[in-house]
Amino acid sequence: MKNRRLAFLFFIISLGLFSFRSFGQTWEVYDLQGNLKSRAVYDEVYVFSESVRIGKKDNQLFLLARNLNPIVTLEGEDVYQYLSPWILVKGKNGIGAYHEYGQQVLPAEFDEILTYTTRLLGKKGNNYFVFERGSGKTTPIGSFEEAHLTHLGVVIAQKSGKYFLPQSKDPQRPYELLEENDGRYLLAKEESGFGIINEEGDYVLSPTLEQLEYTRNNHFYGFNDNQYLLIKGDEIKADVTYNSFHKITKSGHLMLEYIHGKLRRIMKEDGIFLDAVGMEEVEWISGENYFVRFREQKSGLYGPKGWQVNPQSDAEWIGEGKEGLFPAKKGGKFGFINSSGEWVIPPSFEEVGTFAENLAPYKQGTKWGLINKSGDFKGIAEWKEIKKTSEGKTVVSSDEGFYLLNENGEKLNSLPFDQICRLKEGYFLVEKNGKRGILNKDGEEIFQNEYSFLQVEDNDFILLSKDGKIGAFRASGDVIYPMEYDRIIPDWTNQEILVKEAYTPVILIPEPTEGKRKKGA
Repeated sequence: MKNRRLAFLFFIISLGLFSFRSFGQTWEVYDLQGNLKSRAVYDEVYVFSESVRIGKKDNQLFLLARNLNPIVTLEGEDVYQYLSPWILVKGKNGIGAYHEYGQQVLPAEFDEILTYTTRLLGKKGNNYFVFERGSGKTTPIGSFEEAHLTHLGVVIAQKSGKYFLPQSKDPQRPYELLEENDGRYLLAKEESGFGIINEEGDYVLSPTLEQLEYTRNNHFYGFNDNQYLLIKGDEIKADVTYNSFHKITKSGHLMLEYIHGKLRRIMKEDGIFLDAVGMEEVEWISGENYFVRFREQKSGLYGPKGWQVNPQSDAEWIGEGKEGLFPAKKGGKFGFINSSGEWVIPPSFEEVGTFAENLAPYKQGTKWGLINKSGDFKGIAEWKEIKKTSEGKTVVSSDEGFYLLNENGEKLNSLPFDQICRLKEGYFLVEKNGKRGILNKDGEEIFQNEYSFLQVEDNDFILLSKDGKIGAFRASGDVIYPMEYDRIIPDWTNQEILVKEAYTPVILIPEPTEGKRKKGA
């Protein structure tokens, strides 16, 4: 390591870089086999994507090649935001934008820039400008109190209590309301009523409805001329998928149709989901799952594949189940029923969760415990909280802290942690007194809780930081990069690792000779 640093120092000196007043730090690029590929000096390096790396040196930004050589000098002092394919930079005069290939598309003089894949919306004071990637042109669109891009790139602007579509065929047309949603069509309102507008700003459903509300995907729920309507958006003309003179109510995810004043149908966005005589109560549970209670005091759980719990149960409430058992309530207590509606675990708890790996949480009094599908208790109810069981392990908490339990409800850590979090790789991140460590899938300690920063990239690459230094290790504890760096950035797409050295090279300045008397003069 010492020889490597000296070699780099001599390399800097040989370039004659004697005019530096402040020095960045050394960044090195290695392949996954640990071979050094390139080296450069920057204050900071940002890896945003497979092709976008940006270096910062002396408040100047550079778009970098993979070997960290500068390709394009960016007009700005800081990276403001990166949302592919746009790089937003911030300078003394404002925010600017570059395409990730290095082309400057907006100078750094805007108060705000909003991005879409093919479009940018820039703001200067109350004036707005749109850059189109296809034409490469920036066009002023007017002065507004506010403007924004929808998730489909449509510009919606506001002024004097009205809404506008400044890039449509009729940019001066005022609307009382323009409302975006998760679908592809805008909900619009004018004096004549509600309608639906496509991405080009054209009506696909004329603004004549008395009532209109977005439901899900590209569907809407409306009312007009004593008719209830279910409508699907379309690029040319919206389609009324269902209409009825019978009352259809909507509350959140729940749409119900009443015939002659009696509940008859559960509705989906595009039509009838369940048609059943004798329904008295419907409650949305989750997704497309509904608890249904009939007049005969029988109930069931209806889902996208039909009856998940046959409507023969005496339960007062049924929730979404797993592993063949469903949480249910009767007489103010909770238990579990099967798909036939029969009680497998009698209702005797204050609250229950769902099963996972043959275990489910239950609440007895004020404490939580674990029970299996046979009704056997695993340990005692002594916990404030029980998190989901996975791979035979359950995270629980008490007044003392957090514990990890095995499939029998036994503690795997004798002393509590301040926090335990399950990681996607199956490990457990633990924290105590602000320091972090890692347990393996069996709850055994891999790294003690003594690190300020910890990140698991995969089983063979774990980043650990302590005392301001960072290193990379395998789960076995073997060192990949010693804990002596300022930064380590894995770039798995390019199969490279970027590291930032924790030292500043000392530059030797040649002694000036001007004004000195020569020896022997």
